[in-house]
Amino acid sequence: MKHCYVVAAKRTAVVPRGGAFNHLQADELAAPVISALLEELPEAGGHVDQIIMGNALYGGGNPARLAALRAGIPEGVPALTLDTQCCAGMDAVRLGANFIRTGEARAAIVGGLESYSRSPIRSKRPMNKDDKAEPYLRPPFTPWAERDPDMVASAGDLSAELNCSREDQEKYAQRSHEKSLASQGFILKQIVPVEGVTSDKFTRRLSPSLLKKLPVVYGKEPYELTSATIAVEADAAAALLLVSEDVFEKLGGAGCLIEHSVSVGTDPAKPALSPLNAIQTCIKKADIELSDIALFEMMEAFALQGVLLERFLGEQASHKLNKWGGALSRGHPIGASGAINLVHMFHQLVDMPKGARGLASIAAAGGLGSALMLKAFGK
Repeated sequence: MKHCYVVAAKRTAVVPRGGAFNHLQADELAAPVISALLEELPEAGGHVDQIIMGNALYGGGNPARLAALRAGIPEGVPALTLDTQCCAGMDAVRLGANFIRTGEARAAIVGGLESYSRSPIRSKRPMNKDDKAEPYLRPPFTPWAERDPDMVASAGDLSAELNCSREDQEKYAQRSHEKSLASQGFILKQIVPVEGVTSDKFTRRLSPSLLKKLPVVYGKEPYELTSATIAVEADAAAALLLVSEDVFEKLGGAGCLIEHSVSVGTDPAKPALSPLNAIQTCIKKADIELSDIALFEMMEAFALQGVLLERFLGEQASHKLNKWGGALSRGHPIGASGAINLVHMFHQLVDMPKGARGLASIAAAGGLGSALMLKAFGK
C-alpha cells in the first residue's frame, strides 16, 4: 500500500447560522478554499485528479462538483460528495487517502462544506394528491425510533448517566473559548477570507456568572445542558490537499503523513461516545501507546464529549486536547467540522518535530465515529 501525505490545509472562518455567510451556498463557501490551496502549491495543481467533499444538509445533488467548477478545477477532474453527517468532512479525507494509497489518484482535494443558513426546508412528498407535504427537521438515523434520539436529549441523558455535571461542562466550554481567543494569530494562516471575514465569529469571553444565568436547554439539575455546552449551528468550508509519495517528494517533502484512520459504529442511542471509541480503535490499529500522541483534536458537538475525553486522557495528557479551542467556541458546520479539525491539527503538526503524531476524532448521529492520525514529516 502506498503512502498519502497532506501538504496544505485551509478553511473559511466559522460563522453562526444567519451571520455573514447567510447568503452563500455551501459550494460558494468551498470554492475560495479550493482556489487558495492551489495558489499555495500551484505546482501540485496539475496532479489533482479527484475532489471529495463531505456534506450533510445540501439536500441532494453534488455540491463538491459545483465547488470544484467554481474554483476553476478543470472539467475533466471528477468530484464526489459523501454524507455521513458530522463525520462527512473527515470521512472525505479518509476516502481521498485511500484513492491515493491504491494508486487511483496522485493528488486529491478533500474536506467538507456546509451552509446551515442556506440548507433546504425539508418535507416528505404526499402519498395522495389530496394530502399535504409533511415537513421534517431531519431524516432518521436508525430504523428504530426508540434508538434514534434527539442529539441534545441523548447528550443530556448521557451526562446524567456518566455523572458529568453542568458545572463540569461549563468549565470545559469556558476553557474552549479561552483557548480560541488565544489562537487568533495561529488561525490567521489557515483561514481564507470570504466576504471579508477572517476570524471565527462566535468566540467570546465566558464568565462563571454569565454561564449561571443561561437558561436550561435540556436536563435536570445538576446535569443540565445550556447553549454554552452545545455547539452552535454554523456555516463554513475546509479542504486539504493530499498527494502521493512521488508528488510529495517533487514538492519538497514538507507536510504530514496520513498514518492511520478508522470508522467505527457504536450504540445509535449514545452517539456522543463514538469519538472516544474511534480514538481507542485507531490507537490499537497503530499499535502505539496513548502517550505517543502529541495532540488531540476532537469535535466538540457537546461539552460532555470534551469532559469524557479529558477523563480518559488523565491530568497528564488532557492539555493535549484541542489546544486552540474547539467547536464550542467556533460553531458546528456539520459536514465541514471534521475537516476543520484536521486543518487545525495539520497546522500544529507542521511546526512540531518530525515524527510527532496528532489524532483527530468526531461523532455522527446514528452511532458513527471517525478518527484520523497524522504524523509530522518535516518542513
